[in-house]
Amino acid sequence: MLPLLLAVAADRPTAGVPAALGAMFAGINDRPGGRRSSVSRVGVPALAGAAGLLIGSLLPAAGPALVLRLVLPSRRRTSGGPYRYDGEREAVASVYGAVAGLLSAAGGTRAPARRAALTAALDQAQDALSGPRLRRYASSAAERRLHAQYAAALPLAEAATALAWVGEPLPGRVAEGPLRLAHAVRTGSACGPQPAPVRSEAGLRALDDALLAAAEAFDHRPGQSLRTARGRPGLLALLRRAFGPAGREYGFRVALCCGVSAAVALGLDHEHWYWMPATAVFLVKPDLGPLVSRVLSRAAGTVVGAAVFAGFVALVAGPLPMVAAVALGGALIPVATRHFAAQTAVVTVLVLSLVLLAGEPQAAWGRVVESLTACAIVLLVGHLPLPGQRGNRVRDAVDTAVAAAHRYLRHVLAHPQDGAGRGVLRRDAYRSLAVARSALDLSAAELPPVAGRTAEFEEVAGALERLVDTTTACAVHLNDRGAALPPSHAERIAEQLAALDAAHRASARSGALV
Repeated sequence: MLPLLLAVAADRPTAGVPAALGAMFAGINDRPGGRRSSVSRVGVPALAGAAGLLIGSLLPAAGPALVLRLVLPSRRRTSGGPYRYDGEREAVASVYGAVAGLLSAAGGTRAPARRAALTAALDQAQDALSGPRLRRYASSAAERRLHAQYAAALPLAEAATALAWVGEPLPGRVAEGPLRLAHAVRTGSACGPQPAPVRSEAGLRALDDALLAAAEAFDHRPGQSLRTARGRPGLLALLRRAFGPAGREYGFRVALCCGVSAAVALGLDHEHWYWMPATAVFLVKPDLGPLVSRVLSRAAGTVVGAAVFAGFVALVAGPLPMVAAVALGGALIPVATRHFAAQTAVVTVLVLSLVLLAGEPQAAWGRVVESLTACAIVLLVGHLPLPGQRGNRVRDAVDTAVAAAHRYLRHVLAHPQDGAGRGVLRRDAYRSLAVARSALDLSAAELPPVAGRTAEFEEVAGALERLVDTTTACAVHLNDRGAALPPSHAERIAEQLAALDAAHRASARSGALV
């Protein structure tokens, strides 16, 4: 609202429209998490947009978006620590809370879901702590403390996973320790006394040892820099992902949808022909959910937003009510992002208000028609069958997860006492598994031309989950006082390796037939 209001006050509303659009996209791109990670979410798209337009129209608006995100404290602060680490602190606290949730659910039907929740919490904390910084290492005492608290949570997560793998209920007090640690992270206080230990078997002994180590890490101010177990993927890995089969398939679909939309818009001789291909490219983004649901949500949200805007324009007139509509839309964006249709409706009202302020009322309704046309094009072109194998995104994710699981298993069996190396490989295995499961769920919700055959990959993902959990349980046993691997564990590993190999071969044969 602010750049737009200044432009209206200066009797130049058109000049404020690009800046308001930049601020809108900055708000949409922001997500919960660490403030430093907002640099890439908010600042990089703004800089790219400004460079693409060859002007600085987006940067002045996104810059104060970014500055406010870095400076303002969070809404729910529970500690007096540095507010710039609120997101990181909450991410680390969520890991301890997820450990407690998994321990409470052990032996019940909710255990698999709680284990997946723990993996997600670890992934989020890992990303939050690997945000951009001026130095390669943690640069402040508060940041080093957060790194130490995150590192202390990794053995707890390993022990909790091993205990859940056994499938037996645990005493209620075993979850109290992680909950107290979660509270200590959020408040910045000492962790206090831990509950009485339960050391009847290897998993419980590992849990108690991890709790004691965590308590020491909480009460000790680390004097040296600590690094995260694994940073973000390097440039080479990103290039391989972009130019691999999955990247090429996605790039081809984006190019096809963009080209067809541009051709249709130019054929219809639209003045703002670029709106249609821009909408199409945005809709093809895979991180917005299955293609069908996001296209239908976009169409429904556009119609609802246009209807709301038409009613609003019929009641009021003038630039100031449009500025108020922009302000209201900006305030609703954080809530509307929970559903793509709701976000589209809010953004439609916001964009139509900006178009009207720019002095082109006839373009407002053309924008609605072009958005619906782009939805139809994406729904048709985005589901065209492509030559060669299908489901490359799922196949690549599953292959990566299989390789990570094998590396983790080999390390556990060959170096059972290497806790640091085991922790890195365990994080890699569970994170790769979560990415594969996410890609599989997304593909299964698509129409057949895009989805391909996902049943075989479901078998691989299930076998992977069982193997990685079993590997974690074996790691805890082997690390327990130099104990040998129990025969039951060895048999489970052999059975699950055979099941994984069979499922993986079946998926490879299925891909060759497609």
